[in-house]
Amino acid sequence: MPTTHRLRDAITYAFIIVASFAALQTVVVISHEFTHSTMAWLLGHMDSPKDIIWGNPLLMTGWDEGVGYNRMFEAGQLVDAAIIGVCPLVMHWTVVILGLALMSRNRPRGRWLFHFLYWFVVANLMELIAYILMRAFASHGDIGLFNRGLGLNPWYVFVAGNAALAYALFVLCTRALPRLNTHFALGNRPAQWCILTLTAFALFVWGSGLRLVLYVYPDPQWAFGLLGFAGFGAMLVACAPSRPWFIRRLHTF
Repeated sequence: MPTTHRLRDAITYAFIIVASFAALQTVVVISHEFTHSTMAWLLGHMDSPKDIIWGNPLLMTGWDEGVGYNRMFEAGQLVDAAIIGVCPLVMHWTVVILGLALMSRNRPRGRWLFHFLYWFVVANLMELIAYILMRAFASHGDIGLFNRGLGLNPWYVFVAGNAALAYALFVLCTRALPRLNTHFALGNRPAQWCILTLTAFALFVWGSGLRLVLYVYPDPQWAFGLLGFAGFGAMLVACAPSRPWFIRRLHTF
């Protein structure tokens, strides 16, 4: 295939990725907040699951589940607060586990189904990285509420959660990523780099690193955002399309 055709196909698929991811991210953000509010409603702490505060679905700012956590802590309802705080992360983990299992064992019928499943898993994994890697020690937010409600040392969630994240990323990079390449970028190095770069950017920069650096500074927690940029670079190096292990994986499927 001529170089110009490969570049054209790579740019076209990159635009498709960005558009698809924007839509899937909106679904993930809304489902995250509704999971909070639905659990709060089921436990009797909200009048309706619809009482969330809507924000910007693209920039992921201004959202709030509208749950009165302060009232729960003052009333001694610590376990309820912990459950409501952590339940969206359970939802994200469920999507990631099931999605990775499907992409690892059998390809969904049709490459576009695989495309949407892959980027939906990335969008959910992005949220887990943002909370577990970046904000495990924060006194607020989903992990902070969970730790405070159950009286846990943040190190427990940080160590156990990041071990699980490392395994999920390993499966994504060694199984799902090569299979996506066989569908959309086989023999097209620019397209392979587009897929890898956008995956790493979504996981480590867009959903976490950039947000912490821009919105949390001067709180010391902003420094955790630097982990996102480090993760972005590490993924580009480890999963470069020229890596012998990656080339072997492409010919496995």
